Amino acid sequence: MLQALPRISRRRALTGSAAAFAVFGLLLWWLLPIGEESPSGTVTFSTGTPTGVYQRYGTLLQHAVAKDLPQLDVRLLNSDGSQENVRRVATGRADFTFAAADAVETYRLQNQPGAGRLRGCARLYDDYVHLVVPRSSPVQSVADLKGRTVAVGPGGSGVRLIAEHVLAAAGLDPKKDITPRSDGIGTMPDLLKRQRIDAFFWSGGLPTSAVTQLSRQFDIRLVPIGGDLVAKLHAQGGASRYYRAAVMPADAYPDTEQGSSVQTVAVANLLITREDMNPDLTEKLTRTVIDSRDRIGAQVHAAQLVDLRTAIYTDPLELHEGARRYYQSVKP
Repeated sequence: MLQALPRISRRRALTGSAAAFAVFGLLLWWLLPIGEESPSGTVTFSTGTPTGVYQRYGTLLQHAVAKDLPQLDVRLLNSDGSQENVRRVATGRADFTFAAADAVETYRLQNQPGAGRLRGCARLYDDYVHLVVPRSSPVQSVADLKGRTVAVGPGGSGVRLIAEHVLAAAGLDPKKDITPRSDGIGTMPDLLKRQRIDAFFWSGGLPTSAVTQLSRQFDIRLVPIGGDLVAKLHAQGGASRYYRAAVMPADAYPDTEQGSSVQTVAVANLLITREDMNPDLTEKLTRTVIDSRDRIGAQVHAAQLVDLRTAIYTDPLELHEGARRYYQSVKP
């Protein structure tokens, strides 16, 4: 006959159940982010013109935040570009934004309202200066723009700032030696096609959709901005120290470049906020920006260039405390 199994006492059974429950609880604590609530409320993000990279990047980032931080409502504001973006964040009209380093430094050097409150979250990607002309144009250099009608961007844009610096480096007075127009990338291509302007400046990530579309509809050319101008830009001092020599690869605009790269000038883009922004929110939003690189980069090529190794360098701004926490948490 089979021997009867020993009876388990009620006390031993309860003890065993308690132990099992404790182990289960530890597993839940390990697997689930208990106690880490998603930041809630609303933040305002100033982007850019509807056809520019800032706006497209901002829209895709809004979707990424909705997935990672579902209780946070991100509202986007169109803008004329970097200069307006910096002003909005510094004065509290927006909470986060993209802005080129030269626009940030210009705002600081002019001691504009709230300049001391600005903080960096991440260095993102570079803006490249485009000087676009019809392929049949005699313009071969920036200096050749003398006497011509040139769109240089709206007053609050980063392109206006960099165009004026580049023109000055080429020995041209932006107000006297050309006929400047304050059009943005939304209208520049059509004006060039209709011969209302001779050229336009644009500063943006590669490729910019408006330039790509123009290249497929109209025969254009990108005018090289040679390395000799970079030395002259640096000699201007101030915000111009953030410009560097760069090359637009041949595949940026294949219909235009026809297998050749183009020399130009580039400037870093930053994700910025204010000193008083909630550190926990800023840490998590910075994490989403870095983690969503590949998702966003599949649709906005410039986002592929976001690199954790360089994102921490937000000169001329100090890192926000929340962003600093993020970088410390992922430090090898």
